[in-house]
Amino acid sequence: MSERVSAIRGAALTFTGDPFLQDLADCMVHLPDALVVMRDGLITAFGPAEALLDQVPAGAAVTRYDDALILPGFIDAHVHYPQTPIIGAHGSQLIDWLDRYAFVAEQAFADVAHARRIARLFLREALRNGTTTSAVFCTVHPQSVDAFFEESAALGMRNIAGKVLMDRHAPEALRDTPQRGYDESKALIDRWHGHGRQLYAVTPRFAPSSSPEQMELAGALWHEHPGTYLQSHLSETVAEVAWAKELHPDRGDYLDVYAHHGQLGPRAIFGHGIHLGEDELGRLHETGTALAHCPTSNLFLGSGLFQLERARAAARPVRVGLATDIGAGTSFSLLQTLNEAYKVAQLGGFPLSAGQAFHLATRGTAEALYLEDRIGSLAAGMEADLVVLDLQATPLMRDRMAFCESLEERLFVLMTLGDDRAIRATWVNGVCLHDRDGGEPPLGRSPLGERT
Repeated sequence: MSERVSAIRGAALTFTGDPFLQDLADCMVHLPDALVVMRDGLITAFGPAEALLDQVPAGAAVTRYDDALILPGFIDAHVHYPQTPIIGAHGSQLIDWLDRYAFVAEQAFADVAHARRIARLFLREALRNGTTTSAVFCTVHPQSVDAFFEESAALGMRNIAGKVLMDRHAPEALRDTPQRGYDESKALIDRWHGHGRQLYAVTPRFAPSSSPEQMELAGALWHEHPGTYLQSHLSETVAEVAWAKELHPDRGDYLDVYAHHGQLGPRAIFGHGIHLGEDELGRLHETGTALAHCPTSNLFLGSGLFQLERARAAARPVRVGLATDIGAGTSFSLLQTLNEAYKVAQLGGFPLSAGQAFHLATRGTAEALYLEDRIGSLAAGMEADLVVLDLQATPLMRDRMAFCESLEERLFVLMTLGDDRAIRATWVNGVCLHDRDGGEPPLGRSPLGERT
């Protein structure tokens, strides 16, 4: 089979360190005219264009993007693909919202054809918004996982996903049993984890909806399969925290429920983490457990304000990823998610910088997912997932950019005024899967033929 070689040229931005813990100038790389050379899904060279043009093989296409900015593909740390059909459903807070909307929508995923259709819709929207990797909750139905991974693999994407484990406090049609949940999840791990670019996450929905027996088996399953993920929810609302305490009176706090069942550690990521004590944040840091910051969802449901500065404190920084949390989250756009993250931080007295924000959407979330050696940066050897942002995507952005005097200003305009219209192109595995101005391949068929 012949090699796939391509290159893109334009201004580029990437991070080599953490601007929450060190000076931005020491960890951000901005090249006004860069070249990214890609071969068979990997970046083989990245640097100033003039120095690298001779590394592009004769006849290989070089796509040039003017008035644009090339970044690593955006990464979404926590999202529910089955809730795509209920995005923007009005009213109520978390528990009522689950009962009225989420649990109703998820029952339809017993039908694999429906699951496949929504998976395609979800992945199309992710690509249109520059998101190249997501950590995804499916439903309790194993076929919902198969459908998602089949569509993801056909596109050559790197995604993380898992079957929801839930054996109580949910409609009967969405409940499994501890043993069935274990057996079905184990079979899905065997079928999908490490299959191409697919990764599996053991997925207890949250402690209140899994019995102690199911939580025990979920922790055991995770430890039996090194390299897999564990994803769940933690301290999203005050009422949820009180409910978890009522259901687990013998545990010291909400986080301790997960700790007791062996569910903390590297590659464990918990959505929200709004209402956490200092001791809980310390244990997250010590164990290498990550949080997913979901600002649009938290605002939409009135759940509370995540304290990003506190979570990332230099004395004991917690790994934090950025997340849309569709469908309580209100936008697939991580640019708009950064917009809301900035406002949430402002309400807490922390003026999140644009450099910190774009780190959070790329390398920062890769670090939260322990994938920083594969995705989240532009560098030789990294997987070739990229997003190209249009600095003049709308008339207002074009005119506003004319008044910007620094890269920081331009980045801030991108994250406050930008949305899906600012995504000029999305490259996955070295292939352009979304070209805003030139169309895109139909989802459900691999642009790479049989090579997925």
